[in-house]
Amino acid sequence: MSSMLTNPLRVGLRQERVIAPQCLVIFGASGDLTHRKLVPALFELFRQRRLPSEFAVVGCARRPWSDDDFRARMAEALADTIAEHKHAWERFSQGLFYEPADLSDTSTIAKLGERLDAIDRQRATRGNRTFYLSVSPTFYGSGTRALANAGLLADADRSRVVIEKPFGRDYGSAQELNRIVQACAKEKQIFRIDHYLGKETVQNILVLRFANTIFEPIWNRNYIANVQITAAETVGVEERAGYYESSGALRDMVQNHLTQMLALTTMEAPGRFDPEAMRNEKAKVLQAAHLANEEEPWKCCVRGQYGTGGSKANPIAGYRQEPGVNPNSTTETYVAMKLFINNWRWQGVPFYLRTGKRLPKRVSEVVLTFREAPVHLFDAAGGAPTANQLILRIQPDEGAEFRFEVKAPGSGMRSRPVDMAFSYDESFGEPSDEGYVRLLADAMLGDPTLYTRNDEVEAAWRLYTPLLELIEDAPWQLPVHPYEARTWGPAAADALLADDGLGWRRP
Repeated sequence: MSSMLTNPLRVGLRQERVIAPQCLVIFGASGDLTHRKLVPALFELFRQRRLPSEFAVVGCARRPWSDDDFRARMAEALADTIAEHKHAWERFSQGLFYEPADLSDTSTIAKLGERLDAIDRQRATRGNRTFYLSVSPTFYGSGTRALANAGLLADADRSRVVIEKPFGRDYGSAQELNRIVQACAKEKQIFRIDHYLGKETVQNILVLRFANTIFEPIWNRNYIANVQITAAETVGVEERAGYYESSGALRDMVQNHLTQMLALTTMEAPGRFDPEAMRNEKAKVLQAAHLANEEEPWKCCVRGQYGTGGSKANPIAGYRQEPGVNPNSTTETYVAMKLFINNWRWQGVPFYLRTGKRLPKRVSEVVLTFREAPVHLFDAAGGAPTANQLILRIQPDEGAEFRFEVKAPGSGMRSRPVDMAFSYDESFGEPSDEGYVRLLADAMLGDPTLYTRNDEVEAAWRLYTPLLELIEDAPWQLPVHPYEARTWGPAAADALLADDGLGWRRP
């Protein structure tokens, strides 16, 4: 049985907030993120008429490009989209500018300030500026300081800075980075981005929980037996070996993306839909979270690394054979772990997190498995009745489904599981915006609701500190288990759940 839940009001009834005249300054404009995500997201905002006519985008990097060079390179990156929207691109590209700048060279930042003043006058952006640091994490602190020293963050109401992940490498470095950036700007000016929070389906966790009275009474330890949070990728390390070798799956995915999904799934209802009220509750629940075995953390975490796989016709290289990877690398490409949250709502409920590269399917989801009925009155077609599950599909098939038991056709009273499904595409008639569209709009609006606050970032790093210390000081206690590419990870990860009489969901 599959029943699609539809909304009679189609997406044409969007209500969007108005962005003030704005200049968005992108450091690292020659990099991959700018042409693959940021400028396409800005062009989408422009096509949706959500950008004001008084806007400018200023790309900054060390390369000695001109405005025309920058426009041409962005046009090349968006060629397929521009082919369908030529007139829109002609208007949008008039607001693209380029200024060579180096965050480690104060003279170029001072010159940038002069150029921004000129663009303000030309484009009537009224001094409203959002600085986006799409640069190496080593420049986050010094780059923010350079902007502050040039006076570009002095106006707390008209300037803000967006900082990409990872925000620090561990608890200590995150604390230090927070001290640096908060000495340069007020907290309300600092936007620590995690693009997962821009996904409609991640935000839908909040609406599903707090706009529907049927879920709140059962969203707790009395009814939920366990929760699985998965972020699986089919791709390998691709061209990110330099970064990935120094981060691994724990830093790259678990500390931010999976932890944000954990926080939204488990936080208490805020008193009002307000940025600080929301972030207060997220910080509180992360501060209550801990590894299932803090004394012996190696017993509640499994690390893995993909090896060769595929077929003779289409072989897949192992991680150690990827360009730029150390042939003896012990960097994990897979992590699975078990957590608990010590509070009234979740005490005793296990949370299982996993992420990995070169898995069989690209999927991100949150699966809440409910406790079984106290007495099994009916025989089930496949043995014992299947536990009810609520599956929140984050990507790629955005939506949700609820799995429950019904009577199987025929004589007798036998049950079988069925799914009731909701799909964003089916219900609203168009795919959801890409995460950066929402997040860039929010940054320019000065709305930090979907950005992480300083205490939230530190709480997330603190949660995984025992594992990071173990990897650093005693890696033999948390070894890297090999797994074949396009499989669901090492056998040790299955054993982690088997000890609790459970198994991972295979999407």
